[in-house]
Amino acid sequence: MDLYSLARPLLFTLDPEIAHRFTLFTLDRLAALNLLPSQPALAQPRQLLGLTFPNAVGLAAGLDKDGAHIDGLASLGFGFIEVGTVTPRPQAGNPPPRLFRLPQAHALINRMGFNNQGVDAFLANIQKARYRGILGLNIGKNADTPIERAADDYLFCLRAVYPHASYVTINISSPNTKNLRQLQSGDDLTQLLDQLKTAQGSLHQQHGRYVPLLLKIAPDLEDEQIEWIAQRLLECGMDGVIATNTTLARSAVQGLSHADETGGLSGAPVCDLSTAVIAQLHALLKNRLPIIGVGGILSGDDAVTKIAAGASLIQLYSGLIYRGPALVRECVRAIG
Repeated sequence: MDLYSLARPLLFTLDPEIAHRFTLFTLDRLAALNLLPSQPALAQPRQLLGLTFPNAVGLAAGLDKDGAHIDGLASLGFGFIEVGTVTPRPQAGNPPPRLFRLPQAHALINRMGFNNQGVDAFLANIQKARYRGILGLNIGKNADTPIERAADDYLFCLRAVYPHASYVTINISSPNTKNLRQLQSGDDLTQLLDQLKTAQGSLHQQHGRYVPLLLKIAPDLEDEQIEWIAQRLLECGMDGVIATNTTLARSAVQGLSHADETGGLSGAPVCDLSTAVIAQLHALLKNRLPIIGVGGILSGDDAVTKIAAGASLIQLYSGLIYRGPALVRECVRAIG
C-alpha cells in the first residue's frame, strides 16, 4: 500500500477544498526540501505539436489554477503539466461550498467558476518555478465579461502567457461560467478561433517561436456539433484539441449524495463520454490534428483505452484524488 492510500481516508474527512490546498502545500514543502524525484517517469518519448514529451501522461488544468505548485506537481512523474484556467483579472469564483466528492462513483462535482488570482500573479508564479519541462497554459474569460466580448479576454491572456508557454489551451467548455459553452458553436467559435490564430501569427513573429494553440471542448456535444467543431479546427488552423472537460449529465450518479449539486461532473462517470468524443474526433480529423484525452482515467487500462480511441496524450485530474501519485506511473507503464 502506498503512502497516499494511507493518507486518503484522513484527507477525505476534510472539506474537499481544504484537502486540496493541504495536499498541494505538502507537495510544495517536500519539493522545496528536495525530498521528491524531479524527473518524469521514463517511457517512449512522444513527438507532438513540435514538442518532445518525455511520456504521454500529463496533468490536466484545474488542479493548479494559479500555477503556484508546479514544482511539487512535477515531482509526480508527469510528462507535461497544464495549469490554469487563468483570466485577465483576479476573480473569486463561485461561493463555497463548490467542490463535492462522490466516492461511491469515484467522481467529483465542481462549480469553482475560474477562481484565480489573475494573469499577472499567474505569470509571476510560473517565472518562479524551477520546472523546465513542457508547460501548457490554459486561458479563459472573466465571469463579468459579456460573452460578446469574450475574445478580448482570450486575446489579452494569449498575449500575456505566450512567451512562457509550451502550448496554450483555449478553455471554452467549463460549465461554471455563464454562457461560456455558447462559444463552442456557430459564428462565435469561428470568429474566436480566427482572432486567436491571427494573434498567434503576430506573436510568432514577435517572439521568434511558435506556440501551439489547442481548444478544450465539452463531452456534452451532439454528433453534429462535434463534426462542426472538427471542421472549424481544421479550417482555422488550430494545432490540437483536448477532449474533454466535465459533464453536466447526472445519469451515472443518480441517487448518490451530492449528485444534484450544480456544476461539472468529473471522474469515472465521464470516462465513456470522453472516450466517445475522442473516437469521433479521431475519425473526423484523420490524424491531421493531435488529440489529448482527458476524463475519468482511474487506471492504466483507462489510459490505454483513451489512446486506442485516438488520443496521442492523456491527462489526469480527478483520478489523482482517488488513486494518488501511483496513478501517474501506472498510466505511463500501461501506455509505454
